[in-house]
Amino acid sequence: MSNDFHHKPALFDGSAFEAFQGGEDPAKINRVAHETAGALLSRVRDDPDPAVIDRLLAFTDDHGIDAIAELWSRASAHSLPGSLWRIYLLRALILQDPEQAAYFFERGSQGIPGIDPVVAGAESPTGPKEITELADQILRGLFTGDFAIALDRASAFCRIMAHGCAAIADEAELGAPDTASTLTTRALRFETIGDDLSQSATLWRHDNLD
Repeated sequence: MSNDFHHKPALFDGSAFEAFQGGEDPAKINRVAHETAGALLSRVRDDPDPAVIDRLLAFTDDHGIDAIAELWSRASAHSLPGSLWRIYLLRALILQDPEQAAYFFERGSQGIPGIDPVVAGAESPTGPKEITELADQILRGLFTGDFAIALDRASAFCRIMAHGCAAIADEAELGAPDTASTLTTRALRFETIGDDLSQSATLWRHDNLD
């Protein structure tokens, strides 16, 4: 991983994404997750200081994805901390290997039906630079723009990535079955997170995302 993106040695193992299963039952969620997520979002949206937002964007670059995971990864998928965790997780995955992420995204954009590429809002063609900018735009949108739209963009991104991973997995199935299996698992993870974020966007619009 390039030092342009991280100031410490690699702090995010892609295998964590493959093993991602989502949040726990709401009854088991740590209250601190909700309090910290709510306080952070309110603080920044009430006074969107560009310097503060820049630090939030770079937080996992400096401290690692584990620092966020300790706060929010156990929260329900359809909650404020759970949604923030998923956006940070997606950004960390992109920065782990922006060239690979861009390749998956481009493959997905070429074949996916509907308007997801438009909703996601990446520049086309989408290379490593553009996919990295998209990750930052989505995360920044949580703090400065319409929160639901930011979640919708992330959800569309996930569906595109799932489509791209699945397409490449199909091509690899005969010659590289292990690779095909890994990509199929990754496609399912993207699809699950995309669904979660879409539901969270709906909840936010109805003032029910706690």
